[in-house]
Amino acid sequence: MNEGEPEARGHARLRLGTCPDSWGVWFADDPLQTPWTRFLDEVAEVGYRWLELGPFGYLPSDKARLADELSRRGLAVAGGTVHGFSGLHRPGDWPDIVAITRQVSELTAAVGGRHVIFVPVPGYRDDSTGAFLEPAELDAGQWQTMIRATDELGKMVAEEYGLGLEFHPHADSHVETQAQTERFLDETDPRYVNLCLDTGHLAYRHADNVAIINRYPDRIGYVHIKQMDPAIVARADREGLAFGQAVAMGASCEPPRGEPVVEDVAKALRALDRDLFVVVEQDMYPCDFGQPKPIAQRTYTYLRGLGIGEQE
Repeated sequence: MNEGEPEARGHARLRLGTCPDSWGVWFADDPLQTPWTRFLDEVAEVGYRWLELGPFGYLPSDKARLADELSRRGLAVAGGTVHGFSGLHRPGDWPDIVAITRQVSELTAAVGGRHVIFVPVPGYRDDSTGAFLEPAELDAGQWQTMIRATDELGKMVAEEYGLGLEFHPHADSHVETQAQTERFLDETDPRYVNLCLDTGHLAYRHADNVAIINRYPDRIGYVHIKQMDPAIVARADREGLAFGQAVAMGASCEPPRGEPVVEDVAKALRALDRDLFVVVEQDMYPCDFGQPKPIAQRTYTYLRGLGIGEQE
């Protein structure tokens, strides 16, 4: 255990955390987003002890300052986030992906984090306009390039920084469906790459989260717990909306109002009988600054009631 980390007790194998996304943060710097000091204050006030760092540059990137800001609020880091560099299938993007992953990994390791979550956004559609930026599916060569690049990135993260790389399927990305997720897991190297199971993104594409957990128990490296409003998902399907457009309509909803059934997911995760971070990620960009905290408090209470998180 790193100095300053909260002690894990009781059902601590499922360690409950949150992230900037649940406070309406999608970018490193955006005036529509909750200021980072308010985010950290409110995370601690709600009762969370673990957090994910979110887009690099949103929280302080100076190691000493970030460590101090976290420590004086009693917070600890579950993982860092690589976000905004999605082109693992494009060799020309590789230098930038390596550079940001090194930055995130170095900061994450310095403040006691254990994981790097790779979120493949931007995806193949523009979140605001819905315009297609590239084809929705990769050809065979692009897919294999993505697989090889992910393995190489995971090897670097593991061998140079001592962290685990967790790949995050994402709506409107090239790994978004259950079939794509399972193919990705079948073809990547489990020594270097595991899954950030985002229950909401997978539900948005009608995947069975519990089936994925049961089929790939050793590949579940990290969890984003999230629900989707089935009525808005159905509308997005019907009207061909981009994910960002659906989020702006409220697709990512407060549990237990949506899908998947969180109790079923929690039961399947507990059956794994090993340490996992379960990080609440409710997409709320953009939102009023006063909106996230009450939702976070209710969500925290609800998930604790399901046995997720440390005992007080």
